[in-house]
Amino acid sequence: MNCTPRRAALRAILQGDACIFPASVFDPMSARIAKDVGYEMAMFAGSIASFTVLGAPDLVVLTLTELAEQAHRICRASDIPLLVDADHGFGNALNVRRTVEELESAGVAGLTIEDTDLPSAFGKPPKGLISIEETLGKFQAALDARQDPSLSILARSTAFSTLTTEAAVERIQQYAIQPVDGLFLVGIQTWEQLEAMRKQTSLPIILGGTPAAIKDSKRLAGLSVKIALEGHATFTASVTAVYQTMLKMRAQSAPSALGNINVPISVISDLTREPLYMSWMQRYMQPK
Repeated sequence: MNCTPRRAALRAILQGDACIFPASVFDPMSARIAKDVGYEMAMFAGSIASFTVLGAPDLVVLTLTELAEQAHRICRASDIPLLVDADHGFGNALNVRRTVEELESAGVAGLTIEDTDLPSAFGKPPKGLISIEETLGKFQAALDARQDPSLSILARSTAFSTLTTEAAVERIQQYAIQPVDGLFLVGIQTWEQLEAMRKQTSLPIILGGTPAAIKDSKRLAGLSVKIALEGHATFTASVTAVYQTMLKMRAQSAPSALGNINVPISVISDLTREPLYMSWMQRYMQPK
């Protein structure tokens, strides 16, 4: 893997004038599809990692090792720049350092560390926030752990999901004390919230969800939003397709009766890079 070009590509997006909508990927094949159909970058979300690796809900039962291994598989299979949701860094600031080391080694182009109090503790409401002091310590640990300066470290916050707009803005603008590469914001629902945040920072903004009411790429770009996520329909669509296929085949339907659920075998061949493997066999495994 040559990580330099993909990390440079993500930085170019963060420093550019446009707002792009990334692909949500979860394995090598989905990453290759994203690259082949023309996406500029991809996102590997923590919830999707838990679904695909464990078949478990997004309750932070996934381990760092499992996340890094799947990220490595994705990065090995495709050179599309991959941004990974590293949740809270899997513990305290020391764990954050380890998280950055593992994901950087896995080949990711960027990662997020968030201020949510995870995992949920006994007797406490879910999705609370850790203190600003602890958050800043985690961001500093992430920045110190980075060995490749082209790796993007993004400060992620769920403050807009739990606080008033004024309180969220006041909190998040303190994150710019650290030289992070952007702000990954979850919970923004209105233009007013986004404009209030933009007035307080010059950092690139990434939206962790883009409601239909504010899905206007030109206006988003004008407010320094560089990346706007659109959810994870790719994963739910894949589960739906498998579920429907198994239901039909269990009912004794022939594969030929499945209609457009089946893609042409040529598509599978292209996605698995079969022609490339065949060329390698010719080169390395045939008698001279």
